[in-house]
Amino acid sequence: MKKVIVIGAGASGMMAAIGAAEKGAEVVLLEKNEQAGKKILITGKGRCNVTNNKDMEQFIQCYAHNGKFLYTAFHTLSNQAVKDFFEQMGVPLKIERGERVFPVSDQAKDIVKALNKRLRQLNVTVKVNSPVKALLFQEEKVIGVVLNSGDKLYSDSVVVAVGGASYQATGSSGDGYKWVKSAGHSLTEIRPALVPLESPQENIRALQGLSLKNVTLTLVTKQGKKLGDDFGEMIFTHFGISGPIVLTLSSKAVDYWQKNDQPLQAIIDLKPALSEEQLNDRLLREIDQGHNKQLKTMMGNLLPQKLISVFLDYVALKPELVLHQLQKSQRQSIIKGLKQFTFMLSRPRPLNEAIVTAGGVTVKEISPQTMASKLIDGLYFAGEIIDVDGFTGGFNLQAAFSTGYLAGVNSAKDTV
Repeated sequence: MKKVIVIGAGASGMMAAIGAAEKGAEVVLLEKNEQAGKKILITGKGRCNVTNNKDMEQFIQCYAHNGKFLYTAFHTLSNQAVKDFFEQMGVPLKIERGERVFPVSDQAKDIVKALNKRLRQLNVTVKVNSPVKALLFQEEKVIGVVLNSGDKLYSDSVVVAVGGASYQATGSSGDGYKWVKSAGHSLTEIRPALVPLESPQENIRALQGLSLKNVTLTLVTKQGKKLGDDFGEMIFTHFGISGPIVLTLSSKAVDYWQKNDQPLQAIIDLKPALSEEQLNDRLLREIDQGHNKQLKTMMGNLLPQKLISVFLDYVALKPELVLHQLQKSQRQSIIKGLKQFTFMLSRPRPLNEAIVTAGGVTVKEISPQTMASKLIDGLYFAGEIIDVDGFTGGFNLQAAFSTGYLAGVNSAKDTV
């Protein structure tokens, strides 16, 4: 019977252990934390966005880096297979906006319970509070691991599924990167992905707590080059902006800042459903119906209350201005402000605040068909430690489950 060690009991590691055990291997799953699945418990704000219901061909487009690397992994364990797995393990699922898939209970702990249940069924040995210090090698083959305690565990294969370096309180402290280097592997630079963005502007930070729905956010360089845009929901914070569309665009911002020490422009279309002409007609109606009202009162029909004073300051108009005094040029300033509310972004939040880590083991050194190292026999990689990162919406967990299962299945096969 082949012996497999899986390091890291997160989404990829637990699924790797399941895959290896289903193929008949004797599996030991090592976890540095006091429990398995700790990071899963905080995903989706504690609800766990398990996967996405999009067609698998569409999936590949939902990764900021190296999505095509995942073809075989997705073919081996698709989103439908992930859904089937959890429902068969007693966790009914539901599909929400954006094709996001969640447990009906809205409880991430149900997902962790299901994974643990399957591990027990397969007699996987789960060792918690067991941090790994190093990998053991013999020539160009991995033969086991050394624990922090000094104990050595031997195996035929090792799956490294320790995550990245974000949310370090959950155990993703970047331990695996030094093991990767010890095996001779290259690392693509580690950086935050799905991360909030900071603004140096006080007026933006003053909007802390304000959520905007159904808006379009565009990121533009100082030279006017568009990096990307997205439609949906965002939120202002004490440091800048966050929320789904911000997180989705953040990889483009981080990639830009890796090479350029310049701020970016954030442009919000506050009324994407209306053209400038339609907005002009709307303003003329508002003025006609309330020509003696103050401008700040009319703006209450167009914007959230918290945004009004900041917006009017932005377009350089006094809140007390009476509508019948509003000139055409001032009306045009309002329209332009609604369609192009612009401010500066200076940098991402720290890596530890990122939802996932971009960068990691270079995909050119991993077989996409098996998740095996191309450099060291018996060594496999799964999940966030690989240089693949997806957008919000369940794509990162699907990648973790799929790469984990593929690595596990292949780690259990007889050595050629």
